[in-house]
Amino acid sequence: MLTPASTRDADAIVAGLPDLARQAIAVYREENRAKYLNTLFRLQSVANDHRGADGTLDALVQLRNASDPGNVPLLRAFQVSTRANIARAVDKRTQEDSVRRAFESVFEPLVDLDSSRSLFWLKGDIDRLRNELRAGAEKAVGKPVLPLADAIDLIRSHHLLSTFETIGPFADELIAEDDARRYLVDTRASVRTPDDAEISAITVRPRNAQGRLPTLLRFTIYADDVQAMTEARTMAARGYAGVIAYTRGKGRSPQSPIPYEHDGDDARAVIAWIVRQAWSDGRVGMYGGSYDGFTQWAAAKKPPTALKTIVPYVANNPGNGLPMENNVFPFANYAWPFYTTNNKSLDNETYFDADRWNALNERWYLSGQSYRAVDRIDGTPNPWFQRWLQHPSYDRYWQRMTPYEREFAKIDIPVLTITGYFDDGQRSALNYLQQHYAHKPDAEHYLLIGPYDHFGAQAARKAAVVGGYSIDPVAMMDTQEITFQWMDHVFHGGPKPDLLRDRINYQVMGANVWKHAPSIAAMREDTRVLYLSAARSGETYTLSERPDAPVGALTQRVDFSDRSTSLGDHYPDPVVGKSLDASSGLLFESAPFEAPIEISGMFSGELHLTTDRRDLDFSVTLYERMPSGELFHLSYFLGRASYADDMTSRRLLTPGRKTSIRFDRTRMTSRRLQPGSRLLVAVTVNKNAYAQINHGTGKDVSDEDIHDAKTPMRVQWHTDSRIRIPVSK
Repeated sequence: MLTPASTRDADAIVAGLPDLARQAIAVYREENRAKYLNTLFRLQSVANDHRGADGTLDALVQLRNASDPGNVPLLRAFQVSTRANIARAVDKRTQEDSVRRAFESVFEPLVDLDSSRSLFWLKGDIDRLRNELRAGAEKAVGKPVLPLADAIDLIRSHHLLSTFETIGPFADELIAEDDARRYLVDTRASVRTPDDAEISAITVRPRNAQGRLPTLLRFTIYADDVQAMTEARTMAARGYAGVIAYTRGKGRSPQSPIPYEHDGDDARAVIAWIVRQAWSDGRVGMYGGSYDGFTQWAAAKKPPTALKTIVPYVANNPGNGLPMENNVFPFANYAWPFYTTNNKSLDNETYFDADRWNALNERWYLSGQSYRAVDRIDGTPNPWFQRWLQHPSYDRYWQRMTPYEREFAKIDIPVLTITGYFDDGQRSALNYLQQHYAHKPDAEHYLLIGPYDHFGAQAARKAAVVGGYSIDPVAMMDTQEITFQWMDHVFHGGPKPDLLRDRINYQVMGANVWKHAPSIAAMREDTRVLYLSAARSGETYTLSERPDAPVGALTQRVDFSDRSTSLGDHYPDPVVGKSLDASSGLLFESAPFEAPIEISGMFSGELHLTTDRRDLDFSVTLYERMPSGELFHLSYFLGRASYADDMTSRRLLTPGRKTSIRFDRTRMTSRRLQPGSRLLVAVTVNKNAYAQINHGTGKDVSDEDIHDAKTPMRVQWHTDSRIRIPVSK
C-alpha cells in the first residue's frame, strides 16, 4: 500500500504523483524482466528520474529486439519524450528544441522500415488521456492509502499524457521532415476516370530508389489521410511505390461519396494512371481488408494487364455477405452508410454512437414496424440503406460489382485470401475463393485462415484472447509481414511465406498446429452424418447416427407478435462460455467422443420441415460442448429458406408440404476436440432485433410488419433432417 501526498482532490493527487512514483519504485517487483522494465521506466519518468528512465528504456528495447521485435516501435515515442526531458533539465533548451534533438537522436539511426513502424506512435489522443487521468485521480480522492496496482495504473496514465503533451505540438512537423528525408511524397495526387469523375490519391516512393518500381495499391472508402500516409509510407519502406486511392466522392474528389457501385471501374482507372507514371515499372499489386478486399475483387472483375496479384483480407462481397447474408439483411451494417458517406472523410461521431444504434435496434423491434421503416424510426433518412433493400435477391445490381460466375475464369493472377474463423466477413471471403476454384480449377489461389475475428485477421499483432478463447501460440502470425513476403515473392522472385505450403492453410484450434490441404474438401478425411432425433438426452434432443424410425417431427411455434422474446442467437460472441436458453431454439446433442477428433472444413446439411407459411429465416449453429460443460462456438448459418437453392431467385414454400432446405454456405472452422467432448446443434427460426423479421407471407420481407403476425408460425422439424460434419482422426 502506498500513501498519496494528498487526497483532498483530483488536482492534488495528480500533483503528488512524482512522490507516489518514488514510493512505487522502492517496492515494485516483477519476475518477468520485460514486464518489469516496461513498468519501471514509466515510474522513473513520473518520478523525474529521466536518465534512469532512458537507461531502462534502452534495456527494454534491447530485450524486445531479441524476443519481441514487433513491440519495439511503440517505445520510440517514450524514448523521444524521455530524452527531451533530459535535454530540458540539463541544457535548459526550449521544449521544441529539446523534442527535435531527441527525435533526431532516436529516428535518424533507424532504417526506413523501422522508422515507418515507429512514426505512428508519436501521436496520442490527449483529450482522452487527460480525461482518463482525471477519472483515475477522482477515484483516489479521500483514500489515505492506495494499493500498488492502483497507484501504478494512475502513474501510467500520467506518463502517457505527459509523453504526448511533450511531443504532440511538434509531431506533425517532425514526421513530415523525416518523410522528406526518406521519401518522395505527393499527398494531392488526382486521377480522372473515363466518365470524368475525380479520384483522390496519395503516393509515397523511396527517395533513393534506383529505376522504376512495382507499385502497391490500396483502394479504400475509409478516407483518412493520416492512416493512408502511414500505409503508403510502409509500402515505400519495403521498396515499392505506395499508392492509396479513395472511392469517388472521398478525400478531395468533388463528387458525392458512392459506395460499391463504381469502385471496380475506378480502381482500374487508378491502375491505368499508375502505369503511365515515370516511376512505374508497369506492375501493380493490391492488398487490404474488408471494403479494401472487395475493391480488389472489383478491379479483378475485368482484370487489367498491369494487375499482377491481390491479397484480400476478410473481403466484403456486396450482396453476398454485407449488407445482406444469404438474402437476410442484418442490422449490423445499418449505420455504415452514415460513417462512409456523410462527409469526405469518416463520420466517426455518428458511427461510433453505440447507444444510438443499440436503442434503435430495440425501438424498431418493439415497434413491430417493417424493416424498411428503420430510418423513419431513427428520424434520419438513410438512402443507401433504402437503395440496398430494393435488391433482396442477388441480382444484377450486386452481380455487376464483383466477378460473377464465368468471370472468375479470367482471373489468372496469384491470389492470397486471409480470413478468420470468427470473422463477420468470412462467408464473403470464402465465396470468392470457392467461385474462383469452381470456374478456374487450376487457380493459384491460397487461403490462410485461423482463429481471428474481422479486425484480428488484418492485424500484425493478434489478440491473445478472442471471445474468451485463448488462441494457440502458433496462431500468432503477422498479417502485414506475410503480405509483404507474398509481394516480394510475386514481384521479386522471393520465397512464398512459409505458412503457404498448399492452397488451403489453416490453424487447428486446440492442437497448436497449422495444417495444409490442396482443397477445402481435402481438409477432412471423412464426413460424419448426424440426424436431428426426437429422443431426449437430459435437457436436449439427440444428434443421432441414424434417423428416427419411423420419422417423426418436433414442432416449433413462433409468435412474431410477441416482441418480449427473441429467437436466433447464432453469433460467436462469446466464442467460449455461451449459455443457451429458449432463444437458441431446439438443441440437439451428440454422444461424447471416445477419442480425440478433428473437425476441419464447413459443416452442412438438409433440414426437412413442414410449415404453414410461404417462407422463413432460420439459423443452424454448431458448438462443441467441452468435457467441462462449457460451449465452444464452432460455426453457424443464417439464411432464408426461399433462397436456399439459388440466391438470385426466390422460390416460396408451399404451406403444409414437407420441404427439404439445403444449407452449405456456413463458416469454416478447424478444431481438435478432446475425448468427452460432444457436438451440439441449435436449430431455430430467426426472430430478433438484429436482422429482418421474415413473417412468412411471401411478400418482400422488408415490407412485412407485425400486422402480418396474425397467428403464430408453426414449423415441424422432421427427424430425417441431417447435419454433415467434416472430420479427421
